[in-house]
Amino acid sequence: MNTKDLINVGIQDVQKIYYNISYEELFKHETDLAREGYEKGTVSSLGAVAVDTGKFTGRSAKDKYIVHDKMTGDTVWWADGTAAGSDNKKISKATWDHLKDISLQRLSGRTLYVMDGFCGANKDTQIKVRLITEVAWMAHFFKNMFIRPTEEELKDFQPDWTIFNACKATCKDFEHHGLRSEVFIAFNISERTTVIGGTWYGGEIKKGIFSIMNYFLPLKGIGSFHCSANKGEKGDTALFFGLSGTGKTTLSTDPKRQLIGDDEHGWDNEGVFNFEGGCYAKCINLTEEREPDIYRAIKRDALLENLDIDEKGVIDFSSAKKTQNTRVSYPIYHIDNIVKPVSKGGHPKNIIFLTCDAFGVLPPVAKLTKEQAMYHYLSGYTAKVAGTELGVNEPQATFSACFGKAFLTLHPVKYAEILARKMEEHHSNAYLINTGWVGGSYGEGFRISIKDNRTIIDAIIDGTLADMKWQILSDLNLAVPVDFQGLETVVNPREAWTNKEKYDQTAHKLAEMFVKNFEQFTDCKLGQSLISAGPRSMNCQGC
Repeated sequence: MNTKDLINVGIQDVQKIYYNISYEELFKHETDLAREGYEKGTVSSLGAVAVDTGKFTGRSAKDKYIVHDKMTGDTVWWADGTAAGSDNKKISKATWDHLKDISLQRLSGRTLYVMDGFCGANKDTQIKVRLITEVAWMAHFFKNMFIRPTEEELKDFQPDWTIFNACKATCKDFEHHGLRSEVFIAFNISERTTVIGGTWYGGEIKKGIFSIMNYFLPLKGIGSFHCSANKGEKGDTALFFGLSGTGKTTLSTDPKRQLIGDDEHGWDNEGVFNFEGGCYAKCINLTEEREPDIYRAIKRDALLENLDIDEKGVIDFSSAKKTQNTRVSYPIYHIDNIVKPVSKGGHPKNIIFLTCDAFGVLPPVAKLTKEQAMYHYLSGYTAKVAGTELGVNEPQATFSACFGKAFLTLHPVKYAEILARKMEEHHSNAYLINTGWVGGSYGEGFRISIKDNRTIIDAIIDGTLADMKWQILSDLNLAVPVDFQGLETVVNPREAWTNKEKYDQTAHKLAEMFVKNFEQFTDCKLGQSLISAGPRSMNCQGC
């Protein structure tokens, strides 16, 4: 690559270009003692470089914008100003040009890092992505998270999508352009370009491209899902849906099964395929005993974000001094037990929805019919875990369509229709697992252990759970096992509460929340047909 390539996209007077440099070179750049502020990385005692992202320790979802034009006008799921609605705010072409100009001016006249990679392990539908940034560790993050091209593939690499990461730039006149703040994460789908300004959070890079895959693939009838995936010795594939903090990465990283990927996948006529070339795991309270694979992945070439590290480089994984949303990104091959050479699997036998229930009333596990699976997929109930998004300081009950509303570029029903069709075609089973609280709400009960979560998942995978006897929880309209030997957690959540009346009141409250939230989907035939599959709006009579 030479400066002419950057001049062609509007960047002038580039001092120097570091193109697709190695991990070794990136390490030298990001740990250079001459670097200051958030550009500076420090070396932890585990060998991984650690950086801070300032006040933005999570995504700034309210600062996401998409250009409204002929291509996107009738396809994008646009924000309507409601809490349950989309985060896809419209901007005009004129505002886009202004934000892009701010970004290009910031990147002009500087030393830049240009990284190329693929999104999507299926070569028929993958997109070629280019990142242009002035921050070495942002380039490192990109190299970790996207599929790394071979030297041969880089020779004639022409990007399908370009990201201008100008994290040091801000839009000072944001009010004039109708923006929420100086921060912007903006997409021009027709131009196939992203501009990022005002936030240092690395996750904006990967989640932005995920949103783009969520636009193009479903329009082709291909599933694009916020889920992790793994594969067993017999070739059976399982999908794990859930928002950040619900255990997607932890529970799909299983020593007994090969990891396909931990966050973003497509589902086409051949099966499931990973979008990424790395993992982005939460680190809060991480221990080698509880999560050995993730812990051991933290070594040279991994990149830590917002961890509490002392002057000797020792990491305090239990500390939330900077945020609850402490993170590590690493190339997927840092996990020994992965699918090779391509991160792909067959059609899923089991689909698992993970939810972190802050109310403490959902059961540890429930078996779902196809209709219930669609209902809970569209509902996307969980609790926002502190630090995952800006301004969230304690767990809050929320509904996020398709377990990833912030990343949906099309209407949620589009993704649900594809998932329903795939499940029916391939006879997939579906389960709802609570990774949150039992015995009381947050602050009163206790959080279900990872050990119990894994025991349940093992029973799903080996088929023993399907053979158990089941009973129905009336308000929640969920089937739970009558008995589940080997669990420390009671499978009927009502029995775990000392105050049964309070449980009934809380379960009824949550059921009403489900009903109210699902009203947004009842304006279409699919939504109307699924109403009876959800919790019931009635006075609670116990379970």
